[in-house]
Amino acid sequence: MRLRSLAVVMCAAGLLLLTGGPVSLAQQPQQQRSLFQLFWQLPAKPQRAAPPQPRQRVAPAVRRREAPVVVRDDPVIPKVDVAHHIVVMGDSLANLLADGLDDALNNRPDVEIVHKAKPDSGLVRTDFYDWPKTVSEILAGDQKISIGVMLVGLNDRQPIREGDVIHEPLSPRWQELYGERIDAVANAFAARRIPLIWVGAPPVQNGRLSADFVSFNELYRQRAEKAGGQYVDLWGAFVDAENRYTATGPDVSGQPTRLRLGDGIHFTAAGARKAAHFVDLVIRRIIEAAPQNSVIALPVPAEGSQPLQPDAIERLIDQMVAGVPTLGLPPALQARPLAGPIQPLTGQMGSPEQALLASIGEARGRSDAAGQLERVFGQGIAPDPVPGRLDDYRWPR
Repeated sequence: MRLRSLAVVMCAAGLLLLTGGPVSLAQQPQQQRSLFQLFWQLPAKPQRAAPPQPRQRVAPAVRRREAPVVVRDDPVIPKVDVAHHIVVMGDSLANLLADGLDDALNNRPDVEIVHKAKPDSGLVRTDFYDWPKTVSEILAGDQKISIGVMLVGLNDRQPIREGDVIHEPLSPRWQELYGERIDAVANAFAARRIPLIWVGAPPVQNGRLSADFVSFNELYRQRAEKAGGQYVDLWGAFVDAENRYTATGPDVSGQPTRLRLGDGIHFTAAGARKAAHFVDLVIRRIIEAAPQNSVIALPVPAEGSQPLQPDAIERLIDQMVAGVPTLGLPPALQARPLAGPIQPLTGQMGSPEQALLASIGEARGRSDAAGQLERVFGQGIAPDPVPGRLDDYRWPR
């Protein structure tokens, strides 16, 4: 009996193994298969996919915008009261020169350039524009003037009418009348004790007009310096190595560029800046040499005294600079000079003959240096090698 029951249990167990068990066993995961499926490689029933779970949204991270940092390349220049008023007068070239001075003195907020130039004007046609009269009116008006700058001559190659007589340009009488008009302008500044800078006319493309400008510039130099003004020569800055007009050349930074317009007369922006460079040097020298709240001028003789001649003034200045006693001079000239005797710092001062030779050698050196610079920067020709220098590739003997 027991054997029969045991056999029935064994048969039921085998039947369960062969059929895969009840339905609950068939619903197990795919990985857990019955022995029958494992032995016979029957495919498992597909598992029913679970319903998708809703995704939870994540709030995006909020970035705080930082205030931008502004970096200024240009320095903030504090506001400074204008203490020096530079009045520029003359023709259309003077107008361009004033633009160049605006750029040259841009770093001096205490300096103001006052434009008073009149295109197509000059010293010959007083019926069109009378510069001696205009200068007197400007000096007598409310305009503050520390330094005057004058550049004319472009429109002065014309005859001068004296009554019924017409004098041709650069004739002896023409030069006398023209020189008197220069004196009228220069003496007006000297009477007001205001420094005057007279700028010479630059060369132009017209060779005949340039030749006349040489005579004009000599009159400007003589008359302006006679009245105590300073003369600035622009000729060497706008010619080539052969002293001829050139429309191109190095600018103030040494880079070759165009300096004159197509008409062969007026400046480009670079040319005006280059012309202003030479005037700027004199202006800064006058401003730095002048004591505060003072004027720069020669003393005016006392009333009733004999006016000093130009040669006498030069001799007195030489005596004051040399430290020679100036007894018997007017009280204005007996004041202690601002500068003492000139002493060399690098050696002993030689004789006048040696000084003359040195000045001639220096002038020749400047001309040689100018020619060398024109060859290198203007024509692109390399300089001659110097023996023993790195660029000397010659085979030694």
